[in-house]
Amino acid sequence: MAFDLGVPSPFLLVLGGLLIASLLARRVPGLRLVVSVLFWVAAIGSVAFLVTERERLDPWLAQVAGKLNLESQEVAGEETRIRMSTDGHFYVRARMGGVTRRLLVDSGATITALSPRTAQLAGVEPRNSPFPVLLKTANGTVQAQTGEVTELRFGNVVARDLTVVVSPAFGDVDVLGMNFLSRLKSWRVEGRTLILTPHHPQKTAATA
Repeated sequence: MAFDLGVPSPFLLVLGGLLIASLLARRVPGLRLVVSVLFWVAAIGSVAFLVTERERLDPWLAQVAGKLNLESQEVAGEETRIRMSTDGHFYVRARMGGVTRRLLVDSGATITALSPRTAQLAGVEPRNSPFPVLLKTANGTVQAQTGEVTELRFGNVVARDLTVVVSPAFGDVDVLGMNFLSRLKSWRVEGRTLILTPHHPQKTAATA
């Protein structure tokens, strides 16, 4: 299976050019320092590129982004405020069943959806129904089983006994849908910040 990492052609050309220049620098001593500096600049640029484009490479670089605070969620008064990610979406780091997972906030999704991996780690057991739920997605209709998250918590927000759907068709993506958002007192977007206000704000954040 081929994976498209979204690396632009000019980016590869620059790296290729530096490689050729390094080979030539071996014969021209004066170029060695220049090529060395350019290599360091390219290396730093490569790291920055991979981190800022981490959504295409998840789940490997999502934790790196969190450590660098490129995405943040913080409690301000009775609100939990989520900074927009570089891909234009909002993500929360929520605690479920003793594990912390990254979920895309999607008001266009009717119900919260989990990948099989996340469901397993969170202790969510999909119900074995002979009639699976049929969901319409951008890639067509997919089958899913229903389950329930005993408690989902982040910032000052908590949701208990939250119905979810689980399907391999979701890949590694976990989605926080409208069945969660509708439980809040209010939610809104101001600029590049998603603001969530629960009915009963929790005293402390429980995300790690």
